[in-house]
Amino acid sequence: MYQPPHFRETRAGVMHALIRAHPLGLLICNGDDGPLANPLPFLLDSPDGETAVLRGHLSRANPAWRVMQRRPDSPVLVVFQGPQAYVTPSWYETKKQTGKVVPTWNYVIVQARGRATIVEDTDWLRSQIGELTDRHEAGRDDTWKVDDAPDEFVRAQIRGIVGLRIEIAELDGKWKVSQNRPAADRAGVATGYGAEGNASMEALVRAYGDLGET
Repeated sequence: MYQPPHFRETRAGVMHALIRAHPLGLLICNGDDGPLANPLPFLLDSPDGETAVLRGHLSRANPAWRVMQRRPDSPVLVVFQGPQAYVTPSWYETKKQTGKVVPTWNYVIVQARGRATIVEDTDWLRSQIGELTDRHEAGRDDTWKVDDAPDEFVRAQIRGIVGLRIEIAELDGKWKVSQNRPAADRAGVATGYGAEGNASMEALVRAYGDLGET
């Protein structure tokens, strides 16, 4: 990933938080005829002092898992996309001063690299789908649990999936939120996002642009 220094995010905690907030990652591996890309929801384990691990599952009908199983030494890439939005030059103070401005795009992204291990253990899979479900059912009025479904049905569903475990060897974060613009332009972008109701992008521009809160 092209990474200008002013957009680089190196804090593991910040990148881990983005993965947990936006857990649908794009898993990319080397297929027989070129790259294979599959969107999968992931869980992130990040014990203190230990290697962080991504856990997920995919359908047995998906050829990607057999490719990864045949090539255990070939690294995979998982891309997590956070908030993103267009930037109009009309928000820049520089537009009024010189007119020398162009549109761009702001975004937040994390790329995780590591080697994948395929897991076919039934207990591991049941635990993984249970934890994934509980994570995303939390806070709902009428929560659903894996055990709410008939046991034989659940076991049949598990037979149709395989697990995926990726030890993260490299984590790369890019927070492109107008840090390269003059202070007046950054303020204009933050105000513009706020006027459009894009609170998440406004907060990011203010935080990374040293603008303070509104």
